Amino acid sequence: MILAAGRGKRMKELTKETPKPLILIKGKPLIEWHLEKLSASGFQDIVINICYLPTMIKNFVGDGSSWGLNVTYSEENPVLETAGGIKNALPYLGDEPFAVINADIFSNFDYGKLRLINLSKTCDGYLVLVENPEHNQTGDFGLSENKYVVLNSENFHTFSGIAVYHPRFFNSLRKGVSMQLLPLLKTSISNSLIKGELFKGMWSDVGTPKRLALINKVD
Repeated sequence: MILAAGRGKRMKELTKETPKPLILIKGKPLIEWHLEKLSASGFQDIVINICYLPTMIKNFVGDGSSWGLNVTYSEENPVLETAGGIKNALPYLGDEPFAVINADIFSNFDYGKLRLINLSKTCDGYLVLVENPEHNQTGDFGLSENKYVVLNSENFHTFSGIAVYHPRFFNSLRKGVSMQLLPLLKTSISNSLIKGELFKGMWSDVGTPKRLALINKVD
């Protein structure tokens, strides 16, 4: 699932008439980088949630066949935030674990690794963490020696927006209710139900015009 429903208000004028996933990164719409990588990694069925300027995203992506993908849209009105949006899309995602990627990140993380993650009966999710960027120096979560995500640690890392979840992770939510992801994560992390890894490659949250400019300068 690609999360693409947000307004992207911090991008200011750049998202006034263009949805954030269609902003150009190195001459190509941001969402296209994800679609290309997912296709190259062996993914076939993709769900994209949309809310802000949804027609523009649908017109660009279409049915996904340009990338050898089968794309389904989960439409929201109003926007349901991350957890609510995923819950709303569960009918399209099936009963098995699935990968979730924020549309507004740019990285060289190998999406093929997501296909190899096996969630046990005692693990509801797997988060890819990254080293803390300048805009989030305190980080979000720690990582134990046995790869469990923890809330208390001497070293905190930033959640990358790349993850794998089991549908049961969202069992406590009602469909159609707006809900952020963090409360759910904190509950599951407290119960030792979330594992993860630290990715040390290139990653950026394309959250502001300044960050966008910096990414477009890097070769």
